[in-house]
Parts: sequence; C-alpha cells; structure tokens
Amino acid sequence: MIREMTKEDFAAFWPCFESVIKAQETYAFDPEMNFEAAYQLWCATPLKAFVFVEGGQVLGSYYIRANGMGPSNHICNCGYMVTEAAQGKGIARQLCEHSQQIAIELGFEAMQFNSVVSTNTVAVKLWQKLGYQIIGTIPRAYRHKQLGYVDSYIMHKQLQV
Repeated sequence: MIREMTKEDFAAFWPCFESVIKAQETYAFDPEMNFEAAYQLWCATPLKAFVFVEGGQVLGSYYIRANGMGPSNHICNCGYMVTEAAQGKGIARQLCEHSQQIAIELGFEAMQFNSVVSTNTVAVKLWQKLGYQIIGTIPRAYRHKQLGYVDSYIMHKQLQV
C-alpha cells in the first residue's frame, strides 16, 4: 500500500534513509545528516512524501516537488528509497508509477531526475524501462565512497503535454 507519509512513518523509515546516505553510493545528501534535517528534506520541504507499507513495515518512500520555480514549475522532481531487504521486489517501480500519477494529478507535465549516479545501474535501467531518457551527463559529479569520482545523469520523462 502506498500512502502519504507521516512523521511516525519517517521514524520507521529513518534506518533505511540513514543507511543510504552513509553508504554514499546514490544520494548527494550529507552522510552525517540527523533525523530532523532528513525529515525536513524528505517530508517537510517537498509538496508531498509517500510511503510503501506492507505487513505493517515501511519498505520504501518517495517525495515529489517542483524541480524549479516560476516558469519552470511545471516539471517535478522525485527521490526514491527502498529498504535493502525489499530491493528487487518491484517496490521502486510501484513507487515511480505512483509518483507519475500523483505528478499528473498535481498538474506537472514532466518529471526530471537531476542526478542519477551512473554506477547505480539498477535504478538507471528501471528508469529507462519506465520511459525516462538520459538527457545529459555530468562528468565526475559524484564522489562515490568506493569508486571515487563517477558521472551522474540527468533523466527526463514527459508525462503530459
């Protein structure tokens, strides 16, 4: 089930969030970010945040926000995280499909991912399967904890005209 995220949901999701940012493999978030800062970033600042719950457990989440302001506020941006135990079970796909529907309901015409780390091949392949195109490469944009400097992709999908 996917529903809007509460602060209690985020508390349950926090171990996943903290693990992802500390790994420094996919998100350009401060790896030392505390719970409150993370909650503000993921839940309070965006338009909405959602959670995937199954069997009473939070298995994944996403946020949605405008990618730009004013004349660029018709394009949205989302971020997704799935718990390690739930990876490979189609949850990221369900979250992305849900986010696209929410984006359309909110009046967005397109979705853009600003920095998909090139070595995150599972995510890149999934986004491509869901119709996102790589529209740009930012050389050496991400300092991967294990691999050093790697490229990041800008990915885009038109949702409605």
